[in-house]
Order: sequence, then structure tokens, then C-alpha cells
Amino acid sequence: MRLSFLGGVGTVTGSKYLLEADDTRILIDCGLFQGYKQLRLRNWASPPFEPSGLDAVVLTHAHLDHSGYLPLLARKGFKGPVIATWSTMDLCGVLLPDSGYLQEKDAEYANRHGFSKHKPALPLYTEADARASLDLFRPVAFGRPIALPDGAFCTFHPAGHILGAAILEISWHGRTIVFSGDLGRPDSPVMVPPTCMRRADYLVVESTYGDRAHTAEDVEDQLAEIITRVAGRGGTVIVPAFAVGRSQDLLYHLYRLKKSDRIPDLPIYLDSPMAINASEVFQRHAGEHRLDKAECDAVCAVARYVRDVEESKALDHDPMPKVIVSASGMATGGRVLHHLSYYASDPRNAIVFTGFQAGGTRGANIIAGAEQVKIHGREITVRAEIANLTMLSAHADADEIMDWLGGFERPPERTFVTHGESSASNVLCERISGNLGWSAEVPEHGDTVTL
Repeated sequence: MRLSFLGGVGTVTGSKYLLEADDTRILIDCGLFQGYKQLRLRNWASPPFEPSGLDAVVLTHAHLDHSGYLPLLARKGFKGPVIATWSTMDLCGVLLPDSGYLQEKDAEYANRHGFSKHKPALPLYTEADARASLDLFRPVAFGRPIALPDGAFCTFHPAGHILGAAILEISWHGRTIVFSGDLGRPDSPVMVPPTCMRRADYLVVESTYGDRAHTAEDVEDQLAEIITRVAGRGGTVIVPAFAVGRSQDLLYHLYRLKKSDRIPDLPIYLDSPMAINASEVFQRHAGEHRLDKAECDAVCAVARYVRDVEESKALDHDPMPKVIVSASGMATGGRVLHHLSYYASDPRNAIVFTGFQAGGTRGANIIAGAEQVKIHGREITVRAEIANLTMLSAHADADEIMDWLGGFERPPERTFVTHGESSASNVLCERISGNLGWSAEVPEHGDTVTL
């Protein structure tokens, strides 16, 4: 067997791992590259394999850095199947069409205002491309081995990262390969902990937070302080949040803060059709997280849902203090950009990020102290208060990853440390080698290894 690392190495985006044996090719994850321009340009390049020659795609979860290339893959000739959990399929039904729609709108906006270097600017793929790719999905249940081509079997185990997120256990030609996907946190108040895995001949493990630990500060204390302080000076809190996972976690904490009267009784808006639809999926799959149906319904009801574009625009002309939760989490697109354009220059306001910001994204630049950021071709001055609640991350930190690795009964023959920026992957690799005594390595983009 051969394993090729075609994304998600040296970066936290673009996850793609090609597993081959004889003439059978299975792609693990099919993500978009995000962040730095040189990474985003990879989305436009021809993939290093023939899409029509793939026998299957298996998804760990629905986030676009793991699923967002699927519409283009299908347009280029891939005929399926796409194998994923039921809730991953449901979330991709929200995320992928929205991604295509936003790309069309961004291209249209660029052409209308003339700020793109491309004449005309084109979307990577369209909403119609995305909807067509959804027909390729074949949903599966957790914990049940599923037959793949050429005698391979895959079992999906809960990863605890977001709804439907899975650790993949693939058995093929007498060998077992485990892909961690994105590991969740063991003490999440909303999601279940990641499944403890016991054995693997080969392991591919993520390292998003491989060189750091999450702070021990209480997220509700931090949120309460920020919201109370900003409301007291007549400002608005803008929260760029990932539509799937992070938005629902935020609603949970905001619900608890309101219920206990720890924040002023100001309106909370969920201004992201994608996040609204994801919250509805969250309610339908109550058995996959820690909240019972009544609590889940109450959490999702704490915010006013903003579906209409005109209502979204009206929020920027409402002078009353409020909280606006809007996608995207790294401020790379979506409605939150319009809110940032309006609110970022006023020091009464606050911009509160909610976890890891990939290099090259607006979120990373703002957190690093950028005094100006470019949005829709305009330079926007940043004077608002800036915060990043990293403890809200849905990713296990370095210590939590090491604890998860400690569940293996014997070392894998080889461990590949991926899905992290270079420093994070290398630090975690050294910990795995030094503390556990395992054979661990950090692959480079495009590397192929024989298993």
C-alpha cells in the first residue's frame, strides 16, 4: 500500500490523503486550502491524481478544510461514492452549497467593484456544483465496519470535534491504518470525548495545537467580562465563528450566561444562514452530543436568527449594544466581513475570535495587531478591542493529544504527524518520539510512503 500526503501537511487546511493498493485509490478527506495565497492557489491547480480514477472518498468530518474540494472533484469527473457519517452528510448539505454560493457572490462583488486582478473573477465552483456533489454521498453509522473497494473496510469512531466527526479505522490487506481526523476535547460541555483507540499499524494524527496548551481560564468568565464591558460603553460585540461547531458552542455558553443573569439583557443575533441551518442539524442529531433535546432547543433559541440579507444589513445601522455571531471563524468570507467593515474602526466595539486562526487569514492578522485589514478591496482601520478565546477551540491541545495517544496498547509501526503548521507538527512529533518512544515523522506536501 502507498499513502500520499496531498494536503493538511505544513498547514491546517486542504486535508487530502491518498491511500492506494494495486489499482484501487481511496481519498481520505477532500478539503479546501485556505489562508496564504500560495496555499489558496493549490485549489485552482489540477490535482495530482485523476479524479475519475478514484474509487471512493471517505470524509472524517464536514468542515470545509476537509470536505470543501468535493464539488470541484465531482465537476472534474469523480463519480463517487463519498462515504461519511449521517450527520456529516447533513452538515455537508449545508456547508457545500453555501460555500459555492459565497464564492459566486464574492466573484460577482469583485467584478461589480473592479478590485479583482482577474477579468472576470470566477468562483472556484458554484452552488449548483456543490448540490450536484451531494448526490454522491453514502451515509454510514458510527461503529459499524463498512466495505470499501478491493476488500478494504472502514469503521467510523466518534472524534468529538464537531457533530459527525470521526476517527477512521481502515483495514486493508491485513494492515490497519487509523486517521485521527480532528480530535475533539475530552471535557467539552457539548460534544462527546474522542474515542480511545487501542491498536493501529499506522497512524495519521492531527497537530493543530501540537505546540501549545489551551488556557485554563473559564470561557464564560471571559465572555461575561467582555460583553459587560463593551455593552457598558455602548458598543457591539462581533464574534466571527465557524458555522458548524463553534457557533453552537457559543450559543450554549451565551444561553448559560443569560440564564444566570451574568450578562446584560442585550439581543444576541446569529447572522449566518449556514450556522442557522447547522444549528437545526444539531437539534436533529441530539444523540451525538451531550445536550438533551429540551436543553438543545433552549440553547438554539437564545439567539435571534437572521436569515434575510436586508435584516443583516440593518444590524449595522442599529446603534444599540448587541452581540452578533456570524461566519466565518477566520474572517475569510461571509456576512461577518460586512460587520467587520462597519464595526472594526470604532473603539467602543469588540471583535472576539473563538480559536485557531490559520496563517494568512484576516483573523490571524487582526489578532497579530494589524492596524488595517483589506475587506472587499478596501483598507479597514482596526480600532475595536480584540480578543481570542482559544479555550473555545474544538481541537484537542498538545497535552490532550498526548493523552489520547497514550490509549494505544502498543506503538504503531509509523506515526505521521499532520494537519498543523510546521512548528506545531514538529514539536508534537518530538514529544511523541521522546515521551512515548514511537517512530514518528512529519511528512512534506506531496510525499508518498509505502506501508
